[in-house]
Amino acid sequence: MNIVNPQGVEAAWLLLLIPIACWGWMSRGARRRRSRFGAALTAFAGKRHLAVVSVGVLALALRAALLPLHPVPRPGVVDEFSYQLAADTFASGRVANPPHALWISFENSMFLSRPSYASKYPPAQGLVMAAGLLLARNSWVGVWLSAGAMCSAIVWMLQGWVAPRWALLGGFLAMLRIAVGSYWVDSYWGGAVAAIGGALVYGALPRMMRRRRIRDGALFGIGLAVLANSRPYEGLLVAMPAVFTLAVWGCRQGRGGLRALAPAGVLLVLTAAAMLGYNTRITGSPLLMPYQLHEAQYSGTPLFWFQKLRPDPVYHHEIIRRFWTEWARYVYEEHFRKGLFRASLEKLNHLRIFFWGSLLSVCALALPWALRAKRLRPAFLGLGLVLAGLLLEIDVVPHYAAPATALIYLLTVQCLRWMRVSGRAGFAVSRAIPVLLAGTLIVFYSLEAAGTQFLRDDYSWCLVRPGNLDRARILDRLNRSGGQHLVLVRYAANRVGRHAEWVHNSADIDAAKVVWAWGDDPEANRALLRYYPLRQAWLLEADDAHPDLTRIRGDNQR
Repeated sequence: MNIVNPQGVEAAWLLLLIPIACWGWMSRGARRRRSRFGAALTAFAGKRHLAVVSVGVLALALRAALLPLHPVPRPGVVDEFSYQLAADTFASGRVANPPHALWISFENSMFLSRPSYASKYPPAQGLVMAAGLLLARNSWVGVWLSAGAMCSAIVWMLQGWVAPRWALLGGFLAMLRIAVGSYWVDSYWGGAVAAIGGALVYGALPRMMRRRRIRDGALFGIGLAVLANSRPYEGLLVAMPAVFTLAVWGCRQGRGGLRALAPAGVLLVLTAAAMLGYNTRITGSPLLMPYQLHEAQYSGTPLFWFQKLRPDPVYHHEIIRRFWTEWARYVYEEHFRKGLFRASLEKLNHLRIFFWGSLLSVCALALPWALRAKRLRPAFLGLGLVLAGLLLEIDVVPHYAAPATALIYLLTVQCLRWMRVSGRAGFAVSRAIPVLLAGTLIVFYSLEAAGTQFLRDDYSWCLVRPGNLDRARILDRLNRSGGQHLVLVRYAANRVGRHAEWVHNSADIDAAKVVWAWGDDPEANRALLRYYPLRQAWLLEADDAHPDLTRIRGDNQR
């Protein structure tokens, strides 16, 4: 069976834009024609609240309809399991968990094991996934709901900057590119939550300056709180122009303006207090974030290219050591081998492929004109700061730019608006791009349903990330069996891989039906067997072609 490159399939649709542009250029009446469908769509977009809700509901419905083809995803990389730990912890009513007595046997490269057992990541994504656990006993339900909420938030944000029909179009484009089939909804890495935060901040900004409503001030504060607890670094960059603009406006407005800003100020104070308490509960220090402590405990590789390498910490497991000293170090050194300019271009291109793809990249032709809009400058400045901040990082993944998602699609619709008024050819192309994008989505999923295999990329559009299916298969089997189980995981000596650890556990390790532990140290293995005398113990060779369990000890055998 042939393996198809998804980017090649998407790029092939660009060829259709050539005859469309020629037809538009040759047809003198093309710009004056307006279909009944277009008029009905404009009228629908004018019902602002309905438009906001409908795009979010449509995103949820489309992803739900794809469940037979793309079932609920299984976590596969350590980052996803870290978010799963946060969700399980929050759903259990705790902020963090006490360290385990045998924590070295349960250690993970993306968790904190001491002074508490907790995820290293900010809590927003974990809270959303915890809501899924509480609502439906499935953390992915929280991810799915956040994707729909993101689309609604983007439409609402755009309504504050552009005409309703363009706001509806921007939300529709975001839905097609992100909410239906990207890894933001088909994994647990996140993205949608931070995008909601950015949309709330920049959606409230113009509304506050026009109406000075307390409600908009509260939404602005909520957006800042979400950004601070999802993507703090990128969230700070994207929010800076909005905060500065509102601060200047509030001072000029006097008492009325300051009154409108009061809810945002109160929410920021409450958020800061909650974050200080969260840090204290996990790290022991209010000013030390879990992420910072984790970097100090595990990583000698800096996050930014202008920082120096640090001495490697002490590692207890060879696989974790290889991850941080080989793979992470390779990414760091590769950045310098490429050179700053080439590495920066690759990062920007990575983001372009995810948020725009081939079809929407045509919008770049209108960038010189779209960026001239003075009233949009705070939003475009926020986008520019995020992109500049990302170029300072060693590695860039699309969800790092999530706080600027709504701004990216604001720029997109602004480019399409300029194309629409640039001439008959631009008018025809601007109308064709959304239709072709929807057609591409249909073609992708039709080919996949027919059995076509695509090249797998971690961040491909429209392609589900399969996750660690072998681990999921074994876990499902053990959960269906009787008793409790202990699985000792062992890896090959020459193992090469990234993000592929199998040792992940729930928030309450001892209460879990299945406990996963490292099996690379005979003395530690004996300690585990003594600690869990009533569990059925198994050995798992994770790097076998078809990993399976080998019985070490039966039930109730000491």
